[in-house]
Amino acid sequence: MQKRVYNFNPGPSTLPQTVLERIQRELLNYEGLGCSVMEISHRSAPFQHLVKSLQNNIRQLLDVPDSHAILFLQGGASQQFAMIPLNLYSATKSSPEVIHTGIWTKKALEEMSRLVSCRVVASGEESGFVKLPSLEEVNFHSNASYVYLASNNTIYGTQWRQFPHPPSPLVADMSSDLFSRSIQVEDFGLIFAGAQKNFGIAGLTLVIVRRGLIEAPPENVPKIFQYKSHLEKDSAYNTPPVFAIYVAYLITEWLLEQGGVETIQKRQKKKAELLYTYIDSSGFYHAPVYPEHRSYNNIVVHIPQKKELEALFAQEAEQAGFIGLKGHRSVGGIRISSYNALPLEAIEALLEFMKRFANKYG
Repeated sequence: MQKRVYNFNPGPSTLPQTVLERIQRELLNYEGLGCSVMEISHRSAPFQHLVKSLQNNIRQLLDVPDSHAILFLQGGASQQFAMIPLNLYSATKSSPEVIHTGIWTKKALEEMSRLVSCRVVASGEESGFVKLPSLEEVNFHSNASYVYLASNNTIYGTQWRQFPHPPSPLVADMSSDLFSRSIQVEDFGLIFAGAQKNFGIAGLTLVIVRRGLIEAPPENVPKIFQYKSHLEKDSAYNTPPVFAIYVAYLITEWLLEQGGVETIQKRQKKKAELLYTYIDSSGFYHAPVYPEHRSYNNIVVHIPQKKELEALFAQEAEQAGFIGLKGHRSVGGIRISSYNALPLEAIEALLEFMKRFANKYG
């Protein structure tokens, strides 16, 4: 087999090789059934067992309390930008509040605003989103329908270390750092994440939601967009993404084998610190994000003295076996996406390439 590249794609992203090998082994004959997991009924006992096993793994990894339901949905994380206000906005309460930290909260705002009036209570736009807004002086409304934020910004490379504790339910888009950090699930009203970065493949969206928030959805919301419908049918209101759920189960098994989220968090921090330490001392590369707000999962890098070299960096890196390092089209530069499945070995190899590149062109 051809040697696998070091995959820094921001999503869909790299998967653990042992998981890929298991998928390969089981692809034609899942659990001795004589057919693929992609071919079994979503109402069959084997698939229902798979769903329960995945739910149990998630509860164990994130210490999800019984007060919160676990749902497996479709439509990507972007669909949640609309489902959240459809389900959580209440006419008896004030507008949802948004902490704006970049493109993904902007997209969420645009979708929410089609349905309800929203209030931006803090924003990092003035800094160009390289700094998270201070929340010390934010005056959260005591009766807001919910408060919305994104925990990690994949494009600008910022990440919340601590979360606010507003009086209203806290809703978080954790698509790029769920399962890579320890969190207190009970502090959140709703968490959602697309699977394709840290725990699976595209096609599956995980929603963890406080049960009390979804018991009485507005009557005018179509049932397919009601969380309650999916909860009552155990995520099988319509045909679920069977294969994506299977892959997510395998990856949660892998996460448990690694030692769980606490072990992964230490690994993520170590990989990021290796990169930032070299970048800050190099005199060639520059990490624009304020140090206290830097992401452990998405490291944004520029070559400020020779911007024209950034495209060449990505090109030569790919030739050397490192893919997915081109910065997002909106900000340019270099983006190093270091998700859970990316081994330390990949970071160490990339650092050696970065040093060679700096010596060659610096």
